[in-house]
Amino acid sequence: MTLGGLLVALWITVAFVTSLVLRNEMYEVFDTALQETAQRILPLAVVDVVGREDVNLTQRLGAIRAHDEGFTYIVRNAEGLILIQSHTADPAHFPPYAGPGFQETTTHRLYSEVALQGSIRITVAEPLTHRATVAREIQMALGVPLLVLLPLTFLSILVALRTSLAPLTRFRERLNGRSARDLSAVPTTDLPTEIAPVAVTLNSLLSRLKDAFDAERSFASNAAHELRTPLAGAIAQAQRLQSETSDPAAQQKAHEIEVTLKRLTRLAEKLMQLSRAEGARLRQDMLTDLRAAIRIVVEDLARSEKGGRIDLSLPDQPVLSDMDPDAVGIVTRNLIENALRHGEAGEPVAVTLTADGALSVANAGPVLPRDMLDRLTERFQRGADNPNGSGLGLAIVAAISDRIEGKLTLRSPRRGAETGFEARLNLPVQKEDAVTKHRATA
Repeated sequence: MTLGGLLVALWITVAFVTSLVLRNEMYEVFDTALQETAQRILPLAVVDVVGREDVNLTQRLGAIRAHDEGFTYIVRNAEGLILIQSHTADPAHFPPYAGPGFQETTTHRLYSEVALQGSIRITVAEPLTHRATVAREIQMALGVPLLVLLPLTFLSILVALRTSLAPLTRFRERLNGRSARDLSAVPTTDLPTEIAPVAVTLNSLLSRLKDAFDAERSFASNAAHELRTPLAGAIAQAQRLQSETSDPAAQQKAHEIEVTLKRLTRLAEKLMQLSRAEGARLRQDMLTDLRAAIRIVVEDLARSEKGGRIDLSLPDQPVLSDMDPDAVGIVTRNLIENALRHGEAGEPVAVTLTADGALSVANAGPVLPRDMLDRLTERFQRGADNPNGSGLGLAIVAAISDRIEGKLTLRSPRRGAETGFEARLNLPVQKEDAVTKHRATA
């Protein structure tokens, strides 16, 4: 739009300046024609006047054929008596003789010449309307094409810009459609030559950011993995110390060390899960039943101290998804562990999977304020009722939800009750035609 506006303004300015230049040139041409006409007619008029018997007789020249006379003239003697005049000349348009040269009135442009020592004088007049008409025609000749060409040019520029910038628009849409964790290079094959270096620089920046993030995730994952073996050994030593000592104080200290080491082990495990949630591939090329992964996690937790509180509800038909079963297990385990840890003691934890892939984990407990709900997915955000948690469970779930383009909803109270807490995550599932095809090939 700006380019088109500047082009229109430029063309109008050029047309205006051109019309002024042409008008000045036209006036010079008309003045030359006036002068040339006077100098051509004057010798003929002298011959005609000198050859008369009565030199004071006025002669009006008749028209050979009807025509518009652009120039009119009169020939006068020194006393101002008109000797010759053209057939349409009106003496009222000719002011008193004021000497040779150009003269202008409100209606005419005039030129005068003399002969025979000033005894014969000719004045040629041109109507100013004639010049105005010619100037207007020149302006119309310049302006009318602009009225046609400017819209066509503006439209051509708009089409050309849209066509040439279409690859840039697609590049922007591809970049805008990515999640915050997708730092892979954006294709630049169809970009204009002028824009391609910018895209190459952007891809180089994305590559450096990806390398930096991968290095951070790799460090966290490797550090957590390397801690597992020494932590397991330290826990074993603490348990052995408790069994071998008879000193109650030493046993208490050893027990506290064991609890702390187990908490550190759980934190290392959560860090590895977070690293996987942020960096590993969460979607696969094959379909699996979400019910199987959820059932395995629930059965594993059922063998723990609080596992008997889990109330599992699964649909009768398979719920097929391309989501990695390990990622499904990580999500399910963190949601259930969070509910067991923070839920009201003795109350069941309801785990529900619907046919459309909605995984819901609800527990009894006090109602959480809105500001606390908004902070629960932040890293290391621990509940006030149980500060011993890692503070990473819901953050891991939120990271996986973001990468699979799911929707994690936290609400308190839970649906259908006045108390409690519920976490609901929509997992990706395949449509009915894909499910039918999967059954046919199974």
